Amino acid sequence: MALTRRQKDLLDFLASFIERHGYSPSYEEIASGMDLTSLATVHKHIHSLETKGYLKRGFNQSRSLEISPKYLEERRSYAAAPALATPALQVPLLGRIAAGAPVESVANQETLAFRDFLGNEDTYALQVRGDSMIEDHICSGDFVLVEKVHSVRDGDIVVALVDGMETTLKRFYREPGEMVRLQPANSSMDPIRVPQNVVSVQGRVLAVLRKY
Repeated sequence: MALTRRQKDLLDFLASFIERHGYSPSYEEIASGMDLTSLATVHKHIHSLETKGYLKRGFNQSRSLEISPKYLEERRSYAAAPALATPALQVPLLGRIAAGAPVESVANQETLAFRDFLGNEDTYALQVRGDSMIEDHICSGDFVLVEKVHSVRDGDIVVALVDGMETTLKRFYREPGEMVRLQPANSSMDPIRVPQNVVSVQGRVLAVLRKY
């Protein structure tokens, strides 16, 4: 079974601690070393790793954690060939998204690396063009990380497809009369108001990346 990012972080912490000290850390040391606020969370992660076959522990002993050969081999393989793992740290860059008047988004073959958002095939990146979201600190040239979703809440920053042809980045609001308001974050610009049936939400913004 696949590891979550947090589970892998815990295994990396354990392996490094054991290499340095020659014995496994206590649960308190794990919580402190990984900035976990609850020992219950440590127990939960350790139980999951036991279930997945990556970890063994002695009964009722806090310093009896033992990492399985399976994980140590995977760790050595990754260290020996980091270049082979690099593609897995990338998400597709599908095009350029307007942050002014709606324009068509065009797919391409570029990628962006986002280690913290691995494992989600519904995540992709777009580059912003225009200044309509500057009061939300999203500037022209920034990259936004977007998650494909089936529904959004009022106030979410979304990628909206208008009339099946043009995409734009705006805050999404439902209005009476089955209308949608696509609200810019720029006080000098007017919102876009369109019937709900001509708007298709393509995703919700998760993060913004700026390159200086």
